[in-house]
Amino acid sequence: MGSRRKFLGQLGGAAGLLSTQALIAPAFSKQGQYQLGRIEGLSPAETARDEDFWSWVREAYTVSPEIINLNNGGVSPQPRSVQEGMIRYYRMSNEGPSYYMWRILDKGRESLRRKLAGLAGCAPEEIAVNRNASEALETVIFGLRLDRGDEVILSRQDYPNMINAWKQREKRDGIKLVWLNFELPADDDNAIVRKFSDAITSRTRVVHVTHVVNWTGQIMPVSRIAESAHRAGARVVLDAAHSFAQLEFTFPETGCDYAGTSLHKWLCAPFGSGMLYVRKARIGNLWPLFAGAEPESDDIRKFEALGTRSFPSEHAISQAVDFHLAIGTGRKLARLRYLKQYWSEKVRDVPGIRFYTTFATNRSCALCNFGIDGIETGKLEARLLNEYRIHTSPIVWENIDGVRVTPHVYTMPRDLDILVEAIREIASKAANR
Repeated sequence: MGSRRKFLGQLGGAAGLLSTQALIAPAFSKQGQYQLGRIEGLSPAETARDEDFWSWVREAYTVSPEIINLNNGGVSPQPRSVQEGMIRYYRMSNEGPSYYMWRILDKGRESLRRKLAGLAGCAPEEIAVNRNASEALETVIFGLRLDRGDEVILSRQDYPNMINAWKQREKRDGIKLVWLNFELPADDDNAIVRKFSDAITSRTRVVHVTHVVNWTGQIMPVSRIAESAHRAGARVVLDAAHSFAQLEFTFPETGCDYAGTSLHKWLCAPFGSGMLYVRKARIGNLWPLFAGAEPESDDIRKFEALGTRSFPSEHAISQAVDFHLAIGTGRKLARLRYLKQYWSEKVRDVPGIRFYTTFATNRSCALCNFGIDGIETGKLEARLLNEYRIHTSPIVWENIDGVRVTPHVYTMPRDLDILVEAIREIASKAANR
């Protein structure tokens, strides 16, 4: 039954995408019908190497010819259908702002909630639409009821906004932060789980876990960490900024009690769109970040009391879900892993190169971080951009010191061939100094 629901959801997503694209570009829509029909019987692994299909996907984006964008981990571009949807809702809002925004678009959040819940594998009553992962997760961090001396486990490799939020609670409320530190890449899930479980004490109340470490792309064994935390009576906060719509999972499968994600990353939704997940039984006891009339209500909508917001951004999330489902989560995951392996395997033997990302396919996906001996990370990133027009992200954080490369579904192997050539040339020059 689960597989049937998933198939029907993807079929509905394809129909929604193609009907929208038919209004924008009829030829593109017709080609889409052909391509989606052609790959219907292919496995995700087979589809990952079907360049005709991914060339069609690339045409859905307004890709700049000026740069090769390999920093999609920061924020991803939106396909044309999402851009057009946002423009349509924006124009509608401007025809009569207080009428269309509050009486029409504000009421349309419920269909979006159901759509996102279907993708997240949970109940609609557990999903709130927010603006980004930071807002969603800080709602949880500042909303949890913790007493002085209560312990929270987190790691040095978590995202800075979350770290700073927990530090503020430590300073303000006297909670105790218990820090873990990981040497990445890590190929031993047992060791990761053991590090979390060994840090748990009778005062542990919360375990904060980053599903996909944004610096390197390391996938953490979340469900096993959550199981260990729950045995001790602790709650689990999941940072899913880089896992949602990149990996194939549901929030209930992870065992987390709370999760936050940015939809403008791997879902390719409008900039400044995000989502909060709270397990139904936990909603009533979590304070909202923006107070409403009933802050102790068990209604998930209490976390959406933001006042005036970008309704066009919210509503165009629906087009992003349609586009994602048209491709299919499994196909997308397989393609992203294929692209990461495609370039990284070609430079693995380059003298002086070092990787902060594992090559184990079940522990990483699109994100990959590397450095070259003798070249500062900032200078390496600058050379890739200035000499080869390749946009990446320099990462110097804790024990990580390298350039993060993040392709997306519109990235083609020919783009990555240029990256491979650049790495070989830069490394060769560094070795011959």
